[in-house]
Amino acid sequence: MKKIECISVFDMLKIGVGPSSSHTLGPWRAAQLFVEELKDKTLINTVDSLKVELYGSLSLTGKGHATNIAVVLGLMGFDPVKMPIENIDAEISALKSKSRLQLGQKNKLEFSFENDIEFKSQFLDFHPNGMIFKAFSKGNLLHQESFYSIGGGFVVKEERENAKQKIEDFKQFPFSIETGAELLAFCSTEKKNIAEIVLENEKSLRSEDEIDQGLKDIWDVMLDSMYVGCHTGGELPGGLNVSRRALKMNQTLLDEHFETYDNAEEWLQTIRQTEVKFRQILKWVSCFAIAVNEVNASLGRVVTAPTNGSAGTLPSVMMYYMTIENHQASFEDLKEFMLVAGEVGSLFKKGATISAAMGGCQAEIGVSSAMAAAGLTHVMGGSPEQVLMASEIAMEHHLGLTCDPIAGLVQIPCIERNAMGAIKAINAAEIAIESDASKAKVPLDKVIKTLWETAKDMNNKYKETSEGGLAVQVNISDC
Repeated sequence: MKKIECISVFDMLKIGVGPSSSHTLGPWRAAQLFVEELKDKTLINTVDSLKVELYGSLSLTGKGHATNIAVVLGLMGFDPVKMPIENIDAEISALKSKSRLQLGQKNKLEFSFENDIEFKSQFLDFHPNGMIFKAFSKGNLLHQESFYSIGGGFVVKEERENAKQKIEDFKQFPFSIETGAELLAFCSTEKKNIAEIVLENEKSLRSEDEIDQGLKDIWDVMLDSMYVGCHTGGELPGGLNVSRRALKMNQTLLDEHFETYDNAEEWLQTIRQTEVKFRQILKWVSCFAIAVNEVNASLGRVVTAPTNGSAGTLPSVMMYYMTIENHQASFEDLKEFMLVAGEVGSLFKKGATISAAMGGCQAEIGVSSAMAAAGLTHVMGGSPEQVLMASEIAMEHHLGLTCDPIAGLVQIPCIERNAMGAIKAINAAEIAIESDASKAKVPLDKVIKTLWETAKDMNNKYKETSEGGLAVQVNISDC
């Protein structure tokens, strides 16, 4: 039997810290893995100095993406899912002032935040997001390891050209799916919808109770990131002086109902009572998406969907369904939404890439819009064929989208792109539901292949390097 990459919905939707899954969450995880290797080799108490080398895109936009901060937090033994985000600034300030790092919360050693993390502009062979960790004792190299952050918080040691793991490392699902055509074939032969097929695969990894709890945890973080973003003012960090907008949008839309609630769930119920017209729908969806990405840009806790830079698209469309489209929507609806969205995201990762450093923003916002369109179409009663049609439509109209963050920060144009991706997802779902999917001219698999071919042809300056596009046309002084 052919082995196919086994990607869970919990791989596509990860809880972490912003602002970037490839530049923050991935390096954080890589640092944790390096510490575990030192522990396994019983070297951690012997280490007296460390060096971290960041290459390619991690170097060119690493400071704007807080890659250096993520790396040291991982080396210190903090976990991006559990660490209280309000403690990040204090930990980094203490490290800078004392030049001391407690490796894996065990061994204290000298460490210079400025000098022991090196930004090297050259690219390593396997992936644009490469990093090398080195541990020393009395000047002698004890252990060295290379890692590659390939998008969406995925980290590997050695990367193939199109960002896939080695085939021999793959696990096996009951339904091994590599393409949209294979997914539809299983739906047909098993007489199941996409969510049911995906759930069977997930049950091969964990119990149904664990699946439910994991998805509830993911939704809780999504909802909280929207709530926090919609109730936080001021400017985003980083030097661009970007004013937060979600707070004012939320306040204007709720009018006299603003802050008549005490928590995120009550806020959701309050929104359900507001006026629903086309402009209000546009404003609410944009508000939800912008809120998440303002939280993301300030090192807040969000869910990769499939990346941090595109973290606002999926939850904003889910929130749209909960607050505007279906007031009776329950956790079961959200569960199926996430299962379908995660599966579609995995198809893009298997067949192309979800890394902006490899494919530009089409691989982030484009994929997130496709995921959101798929999930929305499913919960609105669309057939498996219509689900994939909606996904294709959303992606088709993101092809060629570049990644050109100003000053290397996940703020301009990234935040607004999430709002645009969300609106496109809703539009794609509506078109697909009103269409005969059997007459679709462009299969999802062809769009995934086109994404990958476009990614390979795209100039590197448009791939999260901040060396082209808006990143060079707009100066920080202009902001």
